[in-house]
Amino acid sequence: MSEAAAIREKLNELKKPEKADFMLKFFRAYPGGYGEGDLFLGIKVPDQRKIARSHFRSISLEELKDLMNSPYHEHRQTALFILVYKYDRAGEEQEKQALVDFYLASLQGINNWDLVDSSAPYILGQHLYEYKKERTILYRLAGSGELWKQRIAVLSTFYFIKQGDFSDALQIIDSLLHHDHDLIHKATGWMLREIGKIDYQTEFAFLKTRYREMPRTMLRYAIEKFNPAVRKKFLQGQI
Repeated sequence: MSEAAAIREKLNELKKPEKADFMLKFFRAYPGGYGEGDLFLGIKVPDQRKIARSHFRSISLEELKDLMNSPYHEHRQTALFILVYKYDRAGEEQEKQALVDFYLASLQGINNWDLVDSSAPYILGQHLYEYKKERTILYRLAGSGELWKQRIAVLSTFYFIKQGDFSDALQIIDSLLHHDHDLIHKATGWMLREIGKIDYQTEFAFLKTRYREMPRTMLRYAIEKFNPAVRKKFLQGQI
């Protein structure tokens, strides 16, 4: 039995139809939803991570591609957990680059917010930062007009932010300021909040000149940790 087949069999043993129905609604995989067409088995994330940890050393990228091409959400999510584990333990830059290349070739299957958030900072973001790579890929993704690629661009900067590097995050957030989807509003607001945890003044200065034109959700996410009085002033347009 192939590694991919063994993983699918293990996941299949854990499937729960009632949870799958809940996940379908939660991830808006119904007609007209942002996750339209996705299929679910109803498997908890810790169980997927456990399976990923037991297979990441032995599964090849070719077999991992089989999982990434699956119509089932949990197959793709487990594959991404495996890829994160592989990247974390890879030694040479060349080996890590191959994993990043695989990730970028798999973007079609990274098509919901949980798939993006659990992978982009830890593969693409980390690689660009640690190896001082050109970050133009993030601007291309941000300007693609495709929701999930844009969220990948935003979430990849999470790794930069944790290192105190805010410039690209702020530029990408600024470019998406007038985006029409709340999943981008939430992601950009979240990254601003993370910047504020490290450097309050940088976040405050960015918000001060833009908060009146920001989507309300983005602003609320960004100022969530602010002093209540300051938060109130932002919400009332009195800054």
